[in-house]
Amino acid sequence: MADQVVLEAGMPAPEIDAMATGGDRFRLSDHQGKWVVVYFYPRANTPG
Repeated sequence: MADQVVLEAGMPAPEIDAMATGGDRFRLSDHQGKWVVVYFYPRANTPG
């Protein structure tokens, strides 16, 4: 399991390095200085 990071308003986002839809790699650092929206959702088939 990955380390958990607790973010508060105004804190910089931690590095994200993950496989994106379509098999491309997404690195947050590749988008430094640009507006980026990162959306997380609960695991499939769970309430909430």
